[in-house]
Amino acid sequence: MAESGGHGAVYAAVEPPLLFAQTLAVIEILHSVLGLVKSPVSATFAQIFGRMYVTWAILWSLREAQSHILVTTLMLSWSITEKLVGNCLQVIRYPFFGMRETFGFAPSWLLWLRYNSFLVLYPIGMLSEVGLIFVAMPSMKTSGRYYLHHATTAILLLYVPGFPYLYRYMIARRKKVLLAAKIA
Repeated sequence: MAESGGHGAVYAAVEPPLLFAQTLAVIEILHSVLGLVKSPVSATFAQIFGRMYVTWAILWSLREAQSHILVTTLMLSWSITEKLVGNCLQVIRYPFFGMRETFGFAPSWLLWLRYNSFLVLYPIGMLSEVGLIFVAMPSMKTSGRYYLHHATTAILLLYVPGFPYLYRYMIARRKKVLLAAKIA
């Protein structure tokens, strides 16, 4: 049972918009397939699939994970950098793109935040995801959900090559954008 406040109450506070936003994020895969965004399909799919799995298979279906402190670090890292969670609209990403599209540029400090915040927030998010998966795994066995336990074990193995792949992609993208900004 979730606490009345503190980290134990975070999931209950963000559950409806979290489920909605993370499910809707599947559209990002389509955007990548259609070429509407520059992100490669493989990187987009890996990120969205991981978030969907943590959102639905871990947080929504297993109450044991819902009150863990890692939910707080997960929601903070996701909401600051990438996704809509609760009332927190992509604190860095949306203002950056909004200003760039509206005025044709974004302030250098916002560009710097956009392409540097992930250096810390992405590992925090990934470690939170993996940590919550480990928190939830014992209850999968005790509740007789062996299929979920086996699937989760396989998915955990995907984090080993998946995280470095996505992180290297983002570092390369960061380098390209920040170098272009210095030239312009």
